[in-house]
Amino acid sequence: MSRLGEAIAPSRLGTPFRWLMAASWTSNIGDGIALAAGPLLVASQTRSPTLVALAALLQRLPWLLLGLWAGAVADRLDRKRIIITANMLRVLVVIGLCSFISTDHISIGAVLATMFLYGVCEVFADSATGTLLPMVVQRDDLRTGQVRLQAGFLTANELVGPPVGAFLFAAGMVWPFVTQILLVLLAIGLVARMELSRGGVRGTVDTHVRADILEGIRWVRHHPPMRTLVLVILTFNITWGAAWSILVLWSLDHLRMGVIGFGLLSTASAVGGVLATTSFDRLSRRFPLATLMKVCLVTEVFTHLALALTTVGWVAIVVMTVFGAYAFTWGTVSNTIRQRSVPTAYQGRVGSVYMTALFLGIVIGQAVGGPIAQRWGLTAPFWFAFVGTALILALVWRQLDSIAHAGDDDPDVPGARPSVS
Repeated sequence: MSRLGEAIAPSRLGTPFRWLMAASWTSNIGDGIALAAGPLLVASQTRSPTLVALAALLQRLPWLLLGLWAGAVADRLDRKRIIITANMLRVLVVIGLCSFISTDHISIGAVLATMFLYGVCEVFADSATGTLLPMVVQRDDLRTGQVRLQAGFLTANELVGPPVGAFLFAAGMVWPFVTQILLVLLAIGLVARMELSRGGVRGTVDTHVRADILEGIRWVRHHPPMRTLVLVILTFNITWGAAWSILVLWSLDHLRMGVIGFGLLSTASAVGGVLATTSFDRLSRRFPLATLMKVCLVTEVFTHLALALTTVGWVAIVVMTVFGAYAFTWGTVSNTIRQRSVPTAYQGRVGSVYMTALFLGIVIGQAVGGPIAQRWGLTAPFWFAFVGTALILALVWRQLDSIAHAGDDDPDVPGARPSVS
């Protein structure tokens, strides 16, 4: 048993990391349960495509409205306290939803309001949580820590949670949300056990939050590697969002895969990500981060091309498995590079700029994907994604090496190599 524990969470990462990993995995199971139960609850209250689409939008809207504020708050206040407070508010929001369900007063309005309020709490919780890993592990161990956290996300959020959520919803509309409450409470208890220095990482702060946000944006703007990384995540998510916005119609009407086949596409992506967790450590030891970044982005370009060309369901499933593998690798590499490159006092704000760009890209992509498909056919968004990502990659190719080494010589980044003059 000790060997298994050492393999999952090496002792060199320390006890605080183990509490962080346990809290992350526990919380992700709850989020995965809600990932299935939430849409089922929406569908039980309305069949309006507009309201269903609105529910999906409300899950991302808080990041666009409050993401930058949440990042600034994470750099001003005690991060551990922010996480506990935001998660307790999440619990209260879901308790309110459960009360509506159990008293038969549930309505689509109550569901939509719950999704938005829950999303607001989640933005603040996730912004602060994303800054903890560099605080509890050494710089050289960030890659290993990211692999463990990302693996937990894939397994708990995408593989384990959704089927459990659907099963619990079938047993009773309220049960998945009661289970989610218990899991979030458990995650709060695990975070509370982490030993972290108290107070904000910047000490006493006498500036306005707006000034902090602008300072974070300026930091990104004047840091070429991070600026390029943010632009890559924004533009690649526009192309990805455009293609994935019509994925269900593409699989049903173009590939004739049926409902089960569409479900297999999502499962294949998650399986590919889980498979990547078993080989990432070997790959990262053998190849530089810059090489892994280039391979990932090239793979995304040709994934869109393959999906645009295929007319066979099983080929699409294979492609989606590859997509899941490189998506995990890219997420782990990009997060590691960002956390290695950004000073502790800027982790919240730079992370929020990154996440806001990510969600903004998805929203823009979803907005343009439908009209593109309506005008030129269901494969058109994939062609748009292929051409767009190829052009973007050509523009940033030479900068990927500098991105991979960002922060190596910055004395403000913990563990950076001192510059030699």
